Order: sequence, then structure tokens, then C-alpha cells
Amino acid sequence: MPVPHRAAGTARAAAQAALGLVLVAAGTGHLTTLRREFRAQVPPWLPLEADLVVVASGVVELVLGAALLALWRRPARALTGAVVAAFFVAVFPGNVSQLLTRTDAFGLDTDAARAVRLLFQPLLVVWALWATDARRAWRERCAARRAGAPHTS
Repeated sequence: MPVPHRAAGTARAAAQAALGLVLVAAGTGHLTTLRREFRAQVPPWLPLEADLVVVASGVVELVLGAALLALWRRPARALTGAVVAAFFVAVFPGNVSQLLTRTDAFGLDTDAARAVRLLFQPLLVVWALWATDARRAWRERCAARRAGAPHTS
């Protein structure tokens, strides 16, 4: 059935573009008006200057957002999705730290609000993987390796 496949492709493309825009906006915030808020998420145990972490992660978000907006062909699209998902996993300790240190930022001024926010991080990972079809690309690559065939997508 080509129509549902086309609809799923359109939904994935829209989700990829939306995630790209979210990352560009977040990266811009890291470098400008939201810098103080993002500093609150840098874990105190991290042996780096908080502002350096915020600036560096903002640059990474800008690059990843631009990649999501520019890369539409496989395997670059799927690889970008996997890297974005890994980035969301990598910054998760900052969200946990914000809860454990009870640091207010982004309007999260209660432990309950900070805890609820933690639930959304896995959704970002799923969003990145689904929108870029990274999971399917990974499965196809693994299947091709098991079959001994070269990977072509």
C-alpha cells in the first residue's frame, strides 16, 4: 500500500524538520538569552566551566539541528538521527543533576516539575530515531551483515 508508506514518510520528514528547528532554537538559546538557565543544568561534578559546557552544547545543538534540516538521504539521515539520540542521552545527567541539586531553571521550581521533565528525555530519543528512520536503517544493516551482503543504504 503506497499511500500509508508515503504518509509515514511525510510524517517522519515533518518530525525530522521540527526536531531540527527545536535544536536550532535550543542551540541559539544556549548562546544568547537562555545561557543562565542552561548553566543550571550543568552538573556540579563535571570538571569543566559551566559556561564552556553551555556554549559547547549550544554549538553542538546548532550543528545537529542544521544536519537534521539538511540531510534527507540515507545513510546520512539515519546516522544523524542516531547521533542526535546519543546527544539526548549524553545530556540527560544534566537534567538529573537539576533534580538532585534542586536547581530552579526554565520555570522548573519544584521537585515534581523537575522529575516530570526527566520523563520527556526518552521521548526526545525516540523522536530522533523515529523521525530519521534510524532504527530501520540499523536493522537493515544488521540483517545485511548476517546475510554476508554488503550494506548499500
